[in-house]
Formats: sequence, C-alpha cells, structure tokens
Amino acid sequence: MKKAILATKLGMTQIFAEDGTVVPVTVLEAGPCLVVQKKTMEKDGYTALQVGFRNAKPKHMNKPEKGHFEAGVGTNATPRRVLREFRLEDCDAFEVGTEIKADFFTIGERVDISGVSKGKGFQGAIKRHGQTRGPMTHGSKYHRGLGSMGPGTTPGKVRKGKKAPGHMGAVKKTIQNLEVVRADGERNLLLIKGNIPGIKGALVMVKSTVKQ
Repeated sequence: MKKAILATKLGMTQIFAEDGTVVPVTVLEAGPCLVVQKKTMEKDGYTALQVGFRNAKPKHMNKPEKGHFEAGVGTNATPRRVLREFRLEDCDAFEVGTEIKADFFTIGERVDISGVSKGKGFQGAIKRHGQTRGPMTHGSKYHRGLGSMGPGTTPGKVRKGKKAPGHMGAVKKTIQNLEVVRADGERNLLLIKGNIPGIKGALVMVKSTVKQ
C-alpha cells in the first residue's frame, strides 16, 4: 500500500540498534495530517487526498482559505497552514476529518523523502561541482579558477550546461530508499536512518519508495 505524510525536520541524532551498533538517524515530527478534502474521479478527474499540516490561527487565514477548510472539515477543527495532495492507491479508505499519524508507517519500511536543500549562496566551481584546483606553487597564477570554457573557434561560444560558479542549494531534492528505524504514533515522531534534505524546521514529504 502506498503511504505518504508531511513532516517537520527536527535534526539528527544517533541510537543503538539491538546488536549494539550505532545508527545515525534524522528525527521527523510526522503529522498529524488532517484529511481536508477528497478528490474524486467523477468530480475532479483523478483520485487524491488533500491533507493539512501545521496548525494555523484563524486570524492569519483569509476568507477563501477559511471557507475551503470549513467546507471540508467544519468549523470545529483547527485550521492548517500547509495543504498538500497525496495520490494514494486506496483513497476510499480515508474520510474527511481523518488524521494520518506517524504510526501510519512501520519499522523497516522504505521511504522516499523530499525537501528543499540548504541554501549555500553563490559558490565557486570547486565547492559547487567538486572540481579540482590548480597548482598552488612554482609560479602558478591559476588556483581556484574555472578552467577551460570549451572550444575556441568552433562553436566559438560556451556550451549550455557548463559547470560554472553560481547559486548553490535551495532546490527541491529527493532522497530515495531510506529506512524507517522507529515510528512513534503517540509523540508523532519518525526516525529515519541517514540524512535528508533541508534545515532544521524544514517541511518535508515522506512517501513510500518507488524502488521496491
């Protein structure tokens, strides 16, 4: 069954496995995600769940946002700041107002996690693309420069895609086939083996892996 949930990256730590080995993990505050709307084939042309994450104060929402939320789950539920759609295989199993929590996933399950990577600002080719620097001694006047820009006479221009200095990071990244080490439904925590994109407090999406 395909699964998905929204989460907040809390940081990294390490735990001990049953055999005594140290496992580096990323701690995620996963959910609870509230099902706000169900997309149907008859009305929308596809099936999906629209879920809300992170509580919001009503005074921080405009009228269209309030109306959309109240039309789905009513006026008694706490509004959510973040809305995303999940195209799951069994959307009919979820009703509007249902909460998806961290224990939706199980220990040992493989997931793909998407988020926005850390922004590094403007960086040179060595840091951005891993290129090698030039000699640092013997009269060399070329150290951390870009190097050859390509052919001279033909085609007489820099080809598109040339790895050059520029803005680094702050792009959407997906890390595939990560392992769920622990899933705590009471505290809404997921422990994922390894690292994932983003800074502390970043919004990430956890989905069942496409690599079975």
